[in-house]
Amino acid sequence: MNFNYPNKNGSTIGIRLMCAIVFLLFSVCWLYYFQAEVLGIVQHELSGGVTKYHPYIGTLIITGCLFLLHILIYFISRLNGRTHALTYLPSMLILALMTDVCLQISKNHIFSISWWLLVLVLVIWLFAVFVARAYQITEKDDSFHFLSRPMWINLLIMALMILGVSFVSNTNAVFHYKVMAESKLMKGDYNGALLIGKKSQESDASLTMIRMYALAKKNRLGDELFRFPVTCKSNQILPTDSLSQLMILPADSIYYFLGARPARKIVPKHYLEILLRKYPKSNKNVIDYLLCCYLIERDLDNFADKVSKYYTINDNLPKHYREALILYTHMRSHPVVVYHEPVMEEDYSNLQELEKQYPDFMERKGKVEDIYRETYWYYFTYEN
Repeated sequence: MNFNYPNKNGSTIGIRLMCAIVFLLFSVCWLYYFQAEVLGIVQHELSGGVTKYHPYIGTLIITGCLFLLHILIYFISRLNGRTHALTYLPSMLILALMTDVCLQISKNHIFSISWWLLVLVLVIWLFAVFVARAYQITEKDDSFHFLSRPMWINLLIMALMILGVSFVSNTNAVFHYKVMAESKLMKGDYNGALLIGKKSQESDASLTMIRMYALAKKNRLGDELFRFPVTCKSNQILPTDSLSQLMILPADSIYYFLGARPARKIVPKHYLEILLRKYPKSNKNVIDYLLCCYLIERDLDNFADKVSKYYTINDNLPKHYREALILYTHMRSHPVVVYHEPVMEEDYSNLQELEKQYPDFMERKGKVEDIYRETYWYYFTYEN
């Protein structure tokens, strides 16, 4: 009895073509649009910064190699019909592992891969291929058009593998924001760096540090810092410790901008104060970093004392400095600096009136956030 139907190879071309289109489209989109930054980090770390990843060329080379791997597996296994999509699993697995990058990446710790899990998946896959190959010999269903059951089974397998790649790979939004922003800074595109993740409230200490540097390069640190989520503490605003890390941008870029590299690990505030003592009033960048450091700590007394030394107290002060002085003037019985500005005073009074309307803290926070989210007043009272 002959179970090898001569028309089956021709009739499964549609399935093979459909799986190939799905894989190629997914691989190109995944590598070029979603994971280019991650692969750039991987190549940067593995090469020690010597070589640079090119998204377009990298996408074509990786996709081409993975498709060739699929062709090799297909010619070995000869899986057709209902389970042809299984021939793409090794390629999908490599695609996932390449972008399974640690959130805290280092030269000795790049991938989050669990090797025992990889071996387990491959063993299960080999068993599934063996069973599918044995079953394929007696498979009589030669109806492989687009609406056929075998076609949809293959689509389901491809969809499950795509979900697996998405689950395994690094899809952390903040990680991608940081890599993209650092890439922009490397090119001197400070506006572009600040646009990355601008509409998202997700952030971390390193992303805040990156944004502070971009704002300082634009001389807008005192005007726009609190327009973004400030999720770091004052000891995380510079890469002087392991609390805030850069992945691509050299730390020396920030130190050179401020004037000197610290000889040892040091708390950023102390580092900035030392620079100012050594070079008083000579570096506006250091002054703004230190003043913002006090604002992040909510240390209005030190802020008021220092801002009067380095700035003329008038309406030309950066926006957040004026907001902080308004707040300080209202909170202290005997302020060392008294600042009044009619328009901002009215805004602050409106804020106080709004807060009185909502006794519940969470409800009050939500109402205040709608109007005052990008002010220092909101940060001072409502951010952790």
